[in-house]
Amino acid sequence: MLTGLVYPALVTGLAQRVFPSQANGSLIRAGERTLGSALIGQPFSDPRFFWSRPSATAPAPYNAAASTGSNQGPLNPALHAAVRARVEALRASGVDASAPAPVDLVTASGSGLDPHITPAAAFYQVPRVARARGMVEGKVRRLVEEHVEARTLGFIGEPRVNVLLLNLDLDLEQAN
Repeated sequence: MLTGLVYPALVTGLAQRVFPSQANGSLIRAGERTLGSALIGQPFSDPRFFWSRPSATAPAPYNAAASTGSNQGPLNPALHAAVRARVEALRASGVDASAPAPVDLVTASGSGLDPHITPAAAFYQVPRVARARGMVEGKVRRLVEEHVEARTLGFIGEPRVNVLLLNLDLDLEQAN
């Protein structure tokens, strides 16, 4: 009774009071419509949007019920082929072919659900997104700069950009 009912109910109630957004999945809503979660990546393939880090989940990308890495080591030919294909897809999308592709745009994260990319990966995509939307690159770059999240507590992790939040604000910016 204590560990199966009382403790979970107490922790759930405390979480709902102290961190209601996080306790409910950090959902992003527009009115009554749920657009996604700030914690789980989403696939974007339209050149008008910033692309997320590739997902290793199956059978569908960013499948939270199948969170896992690819389990492909650095010497695995399948990993090399996947990275090569992703680099070719990036180059075909109109990014600067002379600049090296940021690693987080061509390799999957450990969970396969990462909602973030590095600032370098976001800035790498600015020319493509601006061209596809008919926007000035400086305006798109400014949006990326506004979405760079600092290290947690100033020293944990790396700076990052939440792709879903950036794409939503990009749509708002263009609509205005």
